[in-house]
Amino acid sequence: MPLRLYNTLSRRVEPFQPLHPGEARVYVCGITPYDVSHVGHARCYVVFDVVRRVLRANGYKVRYVQNFTDVDDKIIARAKESGVSTGELVQKNIEDFFTKMDALGIERADVYPKVTDHIPDIVALIQKLIERKAAYALPDGDVYFSVKADSDYGKLSKRPLEELLSGARVEVNAQKHNPLDFALWKSAKPEDPPEVIWKAPWGRGRPGWHIECSVMAMKHLGSPFDIHGGGLDLIFPHHENEIAQSETATGLPFVHLWMHNGFVTLNKEKMSKSLGNFFTLSDIFATYHPSVVRYMLLTVHYRSPLDFSSELLDQSRSALAGLKDAIARATRVLKKQTLGMDDTETVDAKVAAVVEGFVKECQAVLSEDFNTPEALGQLHRMVGFLEKQFSSNTVSRAGIRSILEGIQQASRMLGLDLFPSTRDLFIAPELTELAQRRDQARQAKNWKEADRLRKEILDRGYVVEDTPQGPRLLPKAS
Repeated sequence: MPLRLYNTLSRRVEPFQPLHPGEARVYVCGITPYDVSHVGHARCYVVFDVVRRVLRANGYKVRYVQNFTDVDDKIIARAKESGVSTGELVQKNIEDFFTKMDALGIERADVYPKVTDHIPDIVALIQKLIERKAAYALPDGDVYFSVKADSDYGKLSKRPLEELLSGARVEVNAQKHNPLDFALWKSAKPEDPPEVIWKAPWGRGRPGWHIECSVMAMKHLGSPFDIHGGGLDLIFPHHENEIAQSETATGLPFVHLWMHNGFVTLNKEKMSKSLGNFFTLSDIFATYHPSVVRYMLLTVHYRSPLDFSSELLDQSRSALAGLKDAIARATRVLKKQTLGMDDTETVDAKVAAVVEGFVKECQAVLSEDFNTPEALGQLHRMVGFLEKQFSSNTVSRAGIRSILEGIQQASRMLGLDLFPSTRDLFIAPELTELAQRRDQARQAKNWKEADRLRKEILDRGYVVEDTPQGPRLLPKAS
C-alpha cells in the first residue's frame, strides 16, 4: 500500500521512497535523562512507535535507533543538587523511562546508543570538521562549528539567518566568529565532575549537544538514512545544526525525510518544566491506566498540538472501555456452546468483505501520514458492526471470529491491546516477589540485576513502577 509522509524539509506530504528497497532506517532523538519521564515524552515515542508499526505493516524491515543524551549541563546540575554521580542519576532516569514506555506498549528500539559510548567517534567527526575549515578551536579549548561553512544553513526551519539569530538561544562566548556558531566541544570547567571530562586534541572537555546525534545516527544507520524524527521544538537549533555539521563533514545528504510531532499543551500553552505546567507519567498513571494514556495520544493527529486535560483522559477511558467491553462480550459468546448461533466454519461473504475492507481502510488512513484519529474511528465503526451481528439470526461463529481477527490486526498497528486477558484480573504471587527482588537490587545499586528482573517481569506482560510506597505492578498497554 502506498505510504505518504509529511516531510518537514519539503513542507509537504510526499510518497515514502526508501533509500534501500524494503528497508526503513529511522532515528528518533531520545531523552536527556536528568529527570523522570513526562507526558511530552509519551507523546513523542507513542507517535514513532506507530510509525514503526505502520512501516512494518507495509512490508518494510525497520531498523529503529533512539539515543540517550547522557552528558548534559542539566544532568550535571541535577546530579550535584541530588548529591549523586551523573552516572547514578542517568541510570535511575533511564530505568524510569523504560518502565513508563513499556507500560505504554512502546516497542523497544533496536539500539539505544549513549553519548558516553561514542566519544572517540565524536572527536573524530569534530577533527574532520576542523580539517575542512568548517569548525575552529578557541584558545580555551572550546570548539565551534562555523555556520558560514554551510551555504544552506536554515533550510529545515525555512527562516533567514537574521531571524534565526533573533530567535536563538545562542551560546555566550565573545570569541565566537559568528553569534550563530554552535559548540561542538565544551572545554572542562573546574566544577565539572571527572566522569564527564574526556581528552581531545584541542583540550579536555565534553561534547556539545548537536554533534552527538549526528555521530550516533550515522554510526548506527549510515548516511544518508531514511527518517529522522523528534519533537517540533527540535527543528531549530538541534536538527538544523545536525544537518549542517553532518552534510559539511560527509558531503552527502544526512537524512531523506524529517518528521516532527506537535507540542503537548495545557490550556493552549506549551507544556514545559520551566513553566511548571507539565505532568509526569507517574502522576498520570496513578489515576489512569497507561492504555488510556496511549489511546488519548492517538486521538489527535501527530503533527497537531494536543491540549492535555483530565476531560480528554476521561473521554479516552470511556471510549477505550467501550471497545474492550464489546470485544470481551463477543469473546465470551465464542466460548459458549449453546446460543443458537451457526456453528459452521464458513464466513458469510458479506461479513468477509466488510472485514477485508475495514482492515484495508485502517491501513490506508495510517499510511496517509499516520492518521490515527481516523483509524480509531474505523475501529469504533468495526466494533459497532460486530455488535450488530448478534441481532442477526444468520451470524456464524466463524463470522464473529473473522471480525475479531480484523479488529486485532488493525489495533496492532495502533499498539492497542483491546482483547481480554487474565493478567488484568490477577497478579501472580511470583510476580510480586520478582518486583520485590528488583527493588532490593535497586537499593543495592545492582543495576544489572535490577534490569534483568525488570525484563523478566516485562516478558510476563507487566511493568513495575517504583513509587514511594514500594514497587507497583501494571499490565503493559499492548
